[in-house]
Amino acid sequence: QQIGVCPQGGYLLVFNNGKQLFQHLRLCCHFFFSTTDKVILIKKVMTWEEAVNYCRENHRDLVSITDLHQQRWVEARVKDASTDHVWLGLRYTCLMDLWFWLNDNLVTYENWAHSDGECDRCYYAAAMNKSGNWVKKADTETFNFICALK
Repeated sequence: QQIGVCPQGGYLLVFNNGKQLFQHLRLCCHFFFSTTDKVILIKKVMTWEEAVNYCRENHRDLVSITDLHQQRWVEARVKDASTDHVWLGLRYTCLMDLWFWLNDNLVTYENWAHSDGECDRCYYAAAMNKSGNWVKKADTETFNFICALK
């Protein structure tokens, strides 16, 4: 049996051997099947740097979130994590005093928990909690992480 779930509405589809058994329509959604996911939750526990290396060696990179749709898609995966937080591909640089995505996308969409994006020291990276909020964490802490697929 395969279940395709779209975050925050969409179709809930249940399949058995390729045959659709059940569909529930709430809102239109662009992604239906887990095989079309562009991200994957890795339930290994690693520091931020280790997670970056793992994603780059095995997939593409740690995930970047540039809009609400991507946020919801990642949130749906984070709920299955074995840790309270999950690493994202967002890092703080003291030199330029800004947050940046590893894939070079500008930070145009944010979902910080209570102004948590403000930094008072270096070596921070962003993680998502199970509520979907972004929080700054020391990059030496260990969490599950989400990789972007090739």
